[in-house]
Amino acid sequence: MKQQNDINSVAKKVLLQEAEAIRNVATAIEQTQDFAQCVEAILALRGRVVVTGVGKSAHIAGKMVATLNSTGTPALFMHAADAIHGDLGMIQPEDFVIAISKSGDTAEIKVLVPLLRRKGVLLAALVSNAGSYLATQADYVLHAPIEREACPHDLAPTTSTTAALALGDALAVCLLEARQFSSADFAHLHPGGTLGKKLYLKVGDLSRQNEKPRVSVEAPLKEVILEISGKRLGATAVLDPDDDALLGIITDGDLRRMLTNFARLDDVRASDIMTSTPATIDLDDFAVEALTRMQHRNITQLIVTENGHFSGFIHLHDLLREGLV
Repeated sequence: MKQQNDINSVAKKVLLQEAEAIRNVATAIEQTQDFAQCVEAILALRGRVVVTGVGKSAHIAGKMVATLNSTGTPALFMHAADAIHGDLGMIQPEDFVIAISKSGDTAEIKVLVPLLRRKGVLLAALVSNAGSYLATQADYVLHAPIEREACPHDLAPTTSTTAALALGDALAVCLLEARQFSSADFAHLHPGGTLGKKLYLKVGDLSRQNEKPRVSVEAPLKEVILEISGKRLGATAVLDPDDDALLGIITDGDLRRMLTNFARLDDVRASDIMTSTPATIDLDDFAVEALTRMQHRNITQLIVTENGHFSGFIHLHDLLREGLV
């Protein structure tokens, strides 16, 4: 038990130390205009954002590039060590470079910065040391100050990479909001996986594949049972025979409850056992909204409507099949 307590204590210490570092980064943003000016410069950019670094900073740079690309800011990753062996050719005069380095004084950075300056590109330094070589040579300083690493030897990049990662996220979100990047824009860039489906998959994409069980409000019980069992959705819509207006729904549960409420079944009609206020969803609503409504009402299917008229059903199984649950 003592060992477990020690482990938990160390973990808590690391997390609190890194959380404090992020709070310090937030304070640092307010102390200069560099962060806001950097965002404005990227918004006016005709080229791309190129993010570079070495070691653990290179991994943070790669993540920042992925976040920028997925939120509407074209970005490329360039390893600082590879830059001086040919990769520098990816940088064009209209690009914007963000160099990530805790110390700002690594050998690769000191070689790279003069080459970037020769190309005439704008340069932002994401550093912990605001007095470093990189910071003094940059057009903008994105300051991520830290007192020490979470590593007990103050060696392994931990707090510094967390601070840099958070500052990169802040930059990406500021650009996203400034561009009024919408969830629809996001969906265009994330068509795959569950995330994409939540953003683009519509109810109609799923309901059109299903049967459309329906009976008249005056349908006898046998017809209702055959329709429900034959269409295999656990329910049927009840429609007005004159204009096909939606009047209600009958589910498997309604049939079971009927057995306790009616002594004679020969005269039972759809109107006698239907629920007259069925849960519905529009054909053009997002499928994830159908899931929310099913969960809220604790049901497994919804009637789908189009322009107020019955269009079909969407079932919980449809959402399970698409990985939305």
